[in-house]
Amino acid sequence: MSAIAIAEFHDLPLRPHPACAAGPLRAVSVSGALHADGRITLDYLLQGELLQLRLPPPARAPQRRDELWRHTCLELFAQREAAADYVEFNFSPSGDWAAYGFESYRRGSTPYEQQPVGITLHPLGPGQLRIQACAQLPGGMPRWQLGLAAVIEAGDGTLGYWALRHTGAKPDFHAADNFDLALEFAPRPARAALT
Repeated sequence: MSAIAIAEFHDLPLRPHPACAAGPLRAVSVSGALHADGRITLDYLLQGELLQLRLPPPARAPQRRDELWRHTCLELFAQREAAADYVEFNFSPSGDWAAYGFESYRRGSTPYEQQPVGITLHPLGPGQLRIQACAQLPGGMPRWQLGLAAVIEAGDGTLGYWALRHTGAKPDFHAADNFDLALEFAPRPARAALT
């Protein structure tokens, strides 16, 4: 039984950082939903010259791994409104994942205790790849500020940095100013009983 989605967003475009090459992709967009049980589901759509995109091979047994951002990796940053601490999730197309908690901007990093993350790939035909991920946000039902991002590796090893928003001269997915999407737990009204 799936949980009820209580906040959703659709087809938000990520943009390449102006200081970096866009690489083989012409577009990256993200849709997602926040569920009443604290899960967040994400749907990244990559469009472009996929044969020029370097993807890690599928993991035989997907697991938590560090430094996934050195290759093609999809990312989520989540910060409670008005808080300094935040969590970072890395989703590799291989199926491997990572999650970290930070006390403040790039400080106090510790592994975030997370159940295994679900990551699936869905080729949609020439030039389109959908990557879906699911993760669990920390407890409570607050308002969240989210940063959505992607590191895209071209076949020659060049990295492109895509995000909803870039505020600095260099790519910096950790900058709170880039956590540009607000979502909050907003319980849906109960349905009227049929008589």
